[in-house]
Amino acid sequence: MIRAGLVGAGRWGQTLVRAVAGKSDRIRFTRAVTRTPAKAAGFSAETGIPITHDLEEILADPEIDAVVLATPHSQHLEQILAAAEAGKHIFVEKPLALDASAARAAYDAAHAAGVVLALGHNRRCLPAFRHLERLVEAGRLGQILHVEGNFSGPSAFRQTRGNWRASLGESPAGGMTGKGIHITDMMISLLGPAETVSVLSARQVLDFGMDDTTLVTIRFASGQTGSLSTLTATPNDWRIQIYGSECWAEIRDERRFRLRYSDQPDVEETFPVHDIERDILEWFAATVEEGRPWPVTEQQAVANTALLEAIIRSIHEAVGAEVAVPLGGET
Repeated sequence: MIRAGLVGAGRWGQTLVRAVAGKSDRIRFTRAVTRTPAKAAGFSAETGIPITHDLEEILADPEIDAVVLATPHSQHLEQILAAAEAGKHIFVEKPLALDASAARAAYDAAHAAGVVLALGHNRRCLPAFRHLERLVEAGRLGQILHVEGNFSGPSAFRQTRGNWRASLGESPAGGMTGKGIHITDMMISLLGPAETVSVLSARQVLDFGMDDTTLVTIRFASGQTGSLSTLTATPNDWRIQIYGSECWAEIRDERRFRLRYSDQPDVEETFPVHDIERDILEWFAATVEEGRPWPVTEQQAVANTALLEAIIRSIHEAVGAEVAVPLGGET
């Protein structure tokens, strides 16, 4: 049983705790830290988890094996460095960082301390995506030509002017840090690192905060192309589709899977509902205790952070022009 400390007891941190509380024999949360404990008093009473405002207090606790970071993206590197120095294993919510150099520094610190650093892309646990990975690896789609996806929803309408997720400092690329980065992680897992990117991004609905409409066009180092739309002011949509010379495959709404051939009937399947939050946290426990390989490799995590860095540059510096992805071809 891994004893974990939660860092960041906001909405998503509480979701992670509830995913395993009373359900898992692999991991349990025993303490939490948040900037304003009074705001999480009800959560503390509900779960019985004591909450402090002092991260050092949790890092110094010998009864804590690991920390789970559900904090603003810009804080991740500093918190990872502190946790690694304290000898705690680390599960960090995406994005790992906002630039590739910070991502590499995070892994360097984890390696030096001999602790696990696990980037929490929970969609890797979707049964439909695991099926897609196997088909691609087996060459069932033929030569891969292109991949595209969409991860959108109404999250902008849930945010207030003071919410950190709405700030340009934490969300400088529209819905990429909250939604789109899940799709680019999947793309990189299937096709490898990106080489160049161009982006169009705009805010059309609200008069504050992040962009609500972001379109990303990617060229991968392996030669294929990709495109991604991520919107934050529209009803929910989720799709990844990969085109091959033999057939294309699509996952829609995380569960519905379809293969289409030129000369055969479509193959369709709906996968069962799956608790990806519990699955990814228990996978983390198995990685710590048993050395189970983590689904997101260091190379993939750095490549995706490098892609995010290039997307941000394309939006704010190059205004839609093609931008080279730092370290893209090296991973």
